[in-house]
Amino acid sequence: MTKFSIPSRFGLENSWTELSVLSNVDRTVSGEVPEEPVVSKNSGILFEKRLIERHILDYGKCPITGEPLTLDDIVPIKTGKIVKPRPVQAASIPGMLGMFQIEWDGLMLSNFALEQQLHTARQELSHALYQHDAACRVIARLKKERDEARALLAQAERQIPMSVSLQNAVNPAAISNGKRAAEDDEMGSDGKRIRPGISSSIISELTDCNTALSQQRKKRQIPSTLAPVDAVERYSQITVNPLHRTNKPGILSLDIQYTKDIIASAGADSNVVVFDRPSGQVLSTLSGHSKKVTSVKFVAEGEIVVSGSADKTVRVWQGSEDGNYECRQILKDHTAEVQAVTIHATNRYFVTASLDHTWCFYDLASGLCLTQVEDTSGSSDGYTSAAFHPDGLILGTGTSEALVKIWDVKSQANVARFDGHVGAVTSISFSENGYFLATAAQDGVKLWDLRKLRNFRTFTPYDENIPTQSVEFDHSGSYLALGGSDIRVYQVANVKSEWNCIKTFPDLSGTGKVTSVKFGPDAKYIAVGSMDRQLRIFGLPNEDHPSES
Repeated sequence: MTKFSIPSRFGLENSWTELSVLSNVDRTVSGEVPEEPVVSKNSGILFEKRLIERHILDYGKCPITGEPLTLDDIVPIKTGKIVKPRPVQAASIPGMLGMFQIEWDGLMLSNFALEQQLHTARQELSHALYQHDAACRVIARLKKERDEARALLAQAERQIPMSVSLQNAVNPAAISNGKRAAEDDEMGSDGKRIRPGISSSIISELTDCNTALSQQRKKRQIPSTLAPVDAVERYSQITVNPLHRTNKPGILSLDIQYTKDIIASAGADSNVVVFDRPSGQVLSTLSGHSKKVTSVKFVAEGEIVVSGSADKTVRVWQGSEDGNYECRQILKDHTAEVQAVTIHATNRYFVTASLDHTWCFYDLASGLCLTQVEDTSGSSDGYTSAAFHPDGLILGTGTSEALVKIWDVKSQANVARFDGHVGAVTSISFSENGYFLATAAQDGVKLWDLRKLRNFRTFTPYDENIPTQSVEFDHSGSYLALGGSDIRVYQVANVKSEWNCIKTFPDLSGTGKVTSVKFGPDAKYIAVGSMDRQLRIFGLPNEDHPSES
């Protein structure tokens, strides 16, 4: 320890031993060697500066002698830097081992606590996952029970006898000037119109038609008058016919009446135009829809035309001897755009499909909606296309959510679903052979085998930004045409063989959007509608065709 010199007037000797004693006195007070020592002028006792100053401020007297003491009575002492000694435990190897053991024990205790927390978290997570799985199973069971209840309710509603017979339901007073008074329809408790349903006599009629057509199909042979492949390969544009208004161009749908060779075109200008192809003359323009006409079909040798529109209505047009057509009925059963119309093989019934996610089955003579079918699976996607199977007991519909749904017409049950498309299903066509189905969407055309309910071929003729708008089998089932940014014709083969593209026609409209493709009788020509107002005919130039307009 450093030896300090203390003035004699303090009453202390300049002695190293005495200073050591004083230091020991201060150590007894604080328990530590002073780091900043001071000495009292009165008693000569050595203190730690911070401790004695605090004591003076609190009590005003010396902690040893009890005499009065002020801050002016203490004098700082200069000393060398004091190095604190090591702990006793660090002064030997056994002590250091003991310290390491303590640290290790603390580390192990901390690790054990973390493992316990991890185990608890795992148990909580497992319990939460089990609860989630149980909830999912309960939800699935409840959905299944709900669907079964809906199906039973729909079946019960169809079986409930109507208080008014079908003849009384079709009240002549409810049809006036081609308009059916929807406000007179009887409403159910759920706010929906009560439909009479498809009666057993109608089902028998549909079944008899199916049986007759199926037997004919077994004996079906390709007609000798069908255009051969080499003729189709030589097809070119032979006529261009401006049918619709220029301010709203666009042909959205085509249909051909084969026996009379007349064509009906549905336009974005809200008109339907009936065109006589051999003479190149417009027979009649059917005006009445307030928005674009999305679909048109001929019925009964061309004497009746049925059209569906974006104005949510369906119109039935009756032809006359002079070639004009008058609106006989306006059907207002849908609540959204009508996207498709398809005629049953009996020519006595037809179906309309709408974006309101329902399809309606109509009696053509009365204009009565016998049933309006909504998918009971809870799907809310609207219908964008529809077509009857050639035999008439199956209905195919395409949806805005890329699904193809197959329905049993007798029970109105959804018996099959095909997925795999991208985008809305824009067109659907059944082959005359009875087991091929072609569907078109944003990603191209898919071919389905109805016997095995599977997709066996896909055509992707365009890039992902160009949808295929139309697909059509010819009446013999020998050719398949599709339309998008151009027109392509394929030769139909079987499931395992390659379907060859035998002809590609450019879109001469300049719009790059072919909206409708139809084969003429015996595939002797192809009628094409695009997003301009022109109807184009592709075939072999000969004397029977009128000159190009």
